[in-house]
Amino acid sequence: MSVRKRECTSPKGEAKTAWVVDYTDAGGKRRLKTFTKKKDADAFASTASVEVREGTHVADRETVTVEAASKLWIASTKAAGLERSSVEDYERTLRLHIIPFIGAYRLNSLTTARLRAYEDQLREAGRSASMTRRVLTSLGTMLADAQERGLVVRNAAREMQARRGQSANRQEKRQKGRLKVGVDIPTREDVKALLSVAEGRWRPLILTATFCGLRASELRGVRWQDVDFDRREIKVHQRADRFNDIGRPKSISGERTVPAPPLVINALREWKLACPKRDTGKRDDDGNAVMAHDLVFPNGRGKVESLNNILRRGLHPLWMTAGIVTETEEFDQEGKPVLASKYSGLHCLRHWFASWCINRREDGGLGLPPKVVQERMGHSTIAMTMDTYGHLFPRNDDGSELAAAADFVLS
Repeated sequence: MSVRKRECTSPKGEAKTAWVVDYTDAGGKRRLKTFTKKKDADAFASTASVEVREGTHVADRETVTVEAASKLWIASTKAAGLERSSVEDYERTLRLHIIPFIGAYRLNSLTTARLRAYEDQLREAGRSASMTRRVLTSLGTMLADAQERGLVVRNAAREMQARRGQSANRQEKRQKGRLKVGVDIPTREDVKALLSVAEGRWRPLILTATFCGLRASELRGVRWQDVDFDRREIKVHQRADRFNDIGRPKSISGERTVPAPPLVINALREWKLACPKRDTGKRDDDGNAVMAHDLVFPNGRGKVESLNNILRRGLHPLWMTAGIVTETEEFDQEGKPVLASKYSGLHCLRHWFASWCINRREDGGLGLPPKVVQERMGHSTIAMTMDTYGHLFPRNDDGSELAAAADFVLS
């Protein structure tokens, strides 16, 4: 690998000087790269020599644009059988947040400085700090795919995230704050009021969500064969995504068996008698359609119920009926604030279930240890459980014990 000076004359007769790096890549092909300054040429030569020796060097002509690499990445996610919802999220991120800004750049031009400027562009365009971090995470995954294809050497996005360490995550947690009872987690009185008005097809679903802590996708995917009435257990083996497609839980920890109290089991026994059946596509001897039970909480045709219907037709009206409401910024024709349900999603009941598992028995909870709570929730790690709900666990450093300890020291 050599660095040589080249002098030439422009069409206007001006003398020009350039510095050329002449080298052979790992494939034995001769490469030339030109620089206006010698220090830049020397820096490239020293870096390229190491990359060639290690077999990681990618010449400028061998790389592709961000847009081209994104198409390869999406194709690989589909070939790997990634969930449709996940692929749709990646495609949306690329279409709205990546391609319009840096889609024309070549991968080897994505330096840390370039990505910092890209971050500024995202913020100026109105993206939140959380969205910006998500975009950079997706970009880092795409660059990792490009690295495996030999299209780029550096993954500047992941290098930048690694250098920042956990500070960004800590800042996001500080901004979001801890889950609060009465704000994010329904109070015991709120849940009691909700259950008192829950009836019909929604009662068994609300009871299962409240006392078993299943995710909305898991509730929509649970089957009757997963309900063990004798053992009073519900097995979680599948879930329904936002497209109503059935698939496996996203993680191994998501597959679990959750005990169900008698209140839930009895409600499910009654519900099974009225639960809509699914058309199996078969016909009996008289030519009638053969119907069979499949999903525990299906729609009227026995198929996957959409989350929007559960919220719009079930949970939110029940909160309103129970009087668990909050005033919105909108006003009706009489000038009165429009009321809405205090809790917006089904996940609040999962939060309540976690708090019920954690609370001491004398406070009406189960008093379960953190590891058991993790298993009941289906969290992939104990760290996830403690990061989310750690502040709810009882502490032994209450005021009376502190006072007694202080008296002991001073006596």
